Amino acid sequence: MPFLPQAQASWRRQFAAPKLQTQQENMDRILEFAGNHTLLVFALVTSFLLVVFSELRRKAGGMMSVEAADAVKLINNDAAVIDLRTVEAFGRGHIVNARNVPADELDAKIAKLGSLKAKPVIVVCEAGVTSRKAVDTMRKAGFDSVYGLKGGMAGWDSSGLPVVTGKKTKQRK
Repeated sequence: MPFLPQAQASWRRQFAAPKLQTQQENMDRILEFAGNHTLLVFALVTSFLLVVFSELRRKAGGMMSVEAADAVKLINNDAAVIDLRTVEAFGRGHIVNARNVPADELDAKIAKLGSLKAKPVIVVCEAGVTSRKAVDTMRKAGFDSVYGLKGGMAGWDSSGLPVVTGKKTKQRK
């Protein structure tokens, strides 16, 4: 049974390819949407700017911390290690050849560490929080390559890397 001309015209209108809109019509629709949904557009723009700002801030600060495996590579290439923990914590176990400079004494002893300005320096604390502040302090003092150890000594231990204890081991007879 053939289509009736009216049904055929209706079918064509319903299933025909949509008319392509011009650029001006698209822009008008976007502006209309933005005008009708200002809160939604504001939230979108704010979240976009927040992401961009945080990424730019992270990039501008340079690489501030390194994983334990990267720290081992730096140490093998003559990096110095500064341990910010207390003397007692340092004695319980520290990275090989680390220097103990407690965090509260860093500002006073930073001048004595001046010989390390040309070398990469890894700053270690207990959990990786205090070392961020120390990295900022040392960079402001002119140290170029200063990194904090991600996770601190806890991260170092969880990676199964060796530590040196302050106690002398007794030799068995």
